[in-house]
Amino acid sequence: MHGPALSGWLLVALCAAGGAYCLLRTRVCAGEERRAARAEAVMGFGMAAMALPAAVLTPPPWSWAGYAVLFGAVAARDLCAARRHGHRLRHAVDSLAMVYMALAMAPALGAQGVHAAHGAGAGPSAAGGVPLLTGGLLLYYTVYVLRSGARLVPAAPRARVVTAAGPAAGAPAWAARPELALVCRLSTGLAMLAMLLAL
Repeated sequence: MHGPALSGWLLVALCAAGGAYCLLRTRVCAGEERRAARAEAVMGFGMAAMALPAAVLTPPPWSWAGYAVLFGAVAARDLCAARRHGHRLRHAVDSLAMVYMALAMAPALGAQGVHAAHGAGAGPSAAGGVPLLTGGLLLYYTVYVLRSGARLVPAAPRARVVTAAGPAAGAPAWAARPELALVCRLSTGLAMLAMLLAL
């Protein structure tokens, strides 16, 4: 995931912007939608941290285990909530994919260090994950990105629904727009694809 600096910084910016937008959404939504926005914010900021170029910040060896524990806990919570709210299953898949990527990077951070994982002599224990699982996740996120992109294409003009309460005080009106939430999810899916391709 720690690839060339420019692509790494673009990925960091995309994920951090998505996380920041999801934090703004928590101010204008309530209930299950707020919980989903929080989960997406954690995902965005976690992906931004994992995508930091190694030239800027070489993560300590324990950081990958920390990512795995954090996203494992989020995945467990989402799996429990998926029985009542089916859309939480997607959040669980996202979190489990993050656990997988963190664990795939962890072996490369032993005695050889993070840079050896991308070198020619990294050996079979270097990062890369299980090809079949990586391929399955790539297929899942490709379908997800295509479906999300198709949902952004306007079918017909719709009347805008305004709730009686309106946006929360001090929250920008654009934070409550559903198409921006979909763009945020689409950008997260694209970032996942980029990170999986870099394994």
